[in-house]
Amino acid sequence: MNNQSSLENIPSKQGFIIGSYEIGKTIGKGTFGKVKLGVHIKTQEKVAIKVLEKERICDVSDVERVSREIHILKLIRHPNIIQLYEIIETPKKLYLIMEYASGGELFDYIVKHNKLSEHESCIFFQQIISGIEYIHKLLIVHRDLKPENLLLDEKNNIKIVDFGLSNTYKLDETLKTACGSPCYAAPEMISGKSYKGIEVDIWSAGVILFAMICGYLPFEDSNTSQLYKKILAGDYKFPKFISKDAKEFLKNILNTNPDERFTISRIRGHVWYKQIKEESKPGILIGYDHIKIDISVLLQLRNYNYDLDYVKKCLEADKHNEVTTCYYLLLKRHILNSGSFCIEAPLLPNKKFLLNALPGNYCDDLLPIFKNTKKRKTESTGDTDSNDKYRHEDKMYSKTRHEHNISVEPPKSFYSLSPNCKMKKLKPITRPKAATPKPLNVYKAIHMKFKNNPLRIGEINPIYFPSYKIKSNWKSSRNT
Repeated sequence: MNNQSSLENIPSKQGFIIGSYEIGKTIGKGTFGKVKLGVHIKTQEKVAIKVLEKERICDVSDVERVSREIHILKLIRHPNIIQLYEIIETPKKLYLIMEYASGGELFDYIVKHNKLSEHESCIFFQQIISGIEYIHKLLIVHRDLKPENLLLDEKNNIKIVDFGLSNTYKLDETLKTACGSPCYAAPEMISGKSYKGIEVDIWSAGVILFAMICGYLPFEDSNTSQLYKKILAGDYKFPKFISKDAKEFLKNILNTNPDERFTISRIRGHVWYKQIKEESKPGILIGYDHIKIDISVLLQLRNYNYDLDYVKKCLEADKHNEVTTCYYLLLKRHILNSGSFCIEAPLLPNKKFLLNALPGNYCDDLLPIFKNTKKRKTESTGDTDSNDKYRHEDKMYSKTRHEHNISVEPPKSFYSLSPNCKMKKLKPITRPKAATPKPLNVYKAIHMKFKNNPLRIGEINPIYFPSYKIKSNWKSSRNT
């Protein structure tokens, strides 16, 4: 992680430079900051820069959420998942330099075309399934798959984004946290039951497929309690124009019984899915697979005065820095220009690196810890995380996005399915104004762990931000 403290005095406006990037217009907004369009100065390639304001990350749960998201992004390398290039730190902000997808959101693409053909929907769905299969090989669950979190690149390929509600889990472990967007949430999740990560992600993918083919969501209601009842009952209707194979396929994916719901293998074996030959995209399992290096692109880095041996070592060790970013941006340009991938003979991964890079271990430059973190009082249900919330906007699919920020979960009374099924009107949770942070000190801390940390083996080393003290009476929860 690069420390660019000298650049913090530059005003936060369009056109200023941070690290090797010129920051441009705002292209998105998030809970903790904005997403800016950036340009890598050396290669003139576009990147997306997620700007996180530290003073807004004031709660313990927020620190954990940001830390977990960055850790997960560092583990992932797949053609249909957005890539994290580099992290730049200043005293007041974190800049996540990420792959830029110029095609916009799948949500806007569906709205623009009203609905998609089954042929095009199948192509998109295959790419979504490929990404889901990959993250679950790494034992990562997304939990917030929806068209707003699926971007399109220059060639209309899917890029899965926003791992803010994601988490890691152990093999055969069930999760309890109810989170995400209600219209895309699986019935077992909203009913408060334990669930398997891959099953809820497959359900969400099925809802997305329904929206692509039909042009509207299967479960939609302005009354939140009625929405949940529809999801639990699997109450939805198909349009007349949908094909018989597509109808059967969707029925098996949107099965309210998770044990009978289609698995990845059964999805791939269905006749509707096989109407188009699927392109193999296995991705890279960091710490297990050798990272292939394109020699022709590597040689181009000489033009930027980089030492090729150093570049090669950084790439093989999966570093996220200026050197590797320059390589991947040049590689992306090379592939877009229909260049072939030219690799050298593979080398065996470094054993020491394998131990440090396995899923479940934080890398040395993972994430700073913030000072003055406070635990916010929020509405919660059971053992759910206070930072993961539900939100439902009372508008139609074609007119609004479905988000989860600043919201609450279904109240406990809904889980009991009381006879009147009445729910009180949910009040949004407002984020308290962050206290003025104390002067920041850079130091190194070893043996510090997160509360409720699902990656219990991991230690944060080093720490570049001021620390927050963990209370001794905090209880760790295994099912996060």
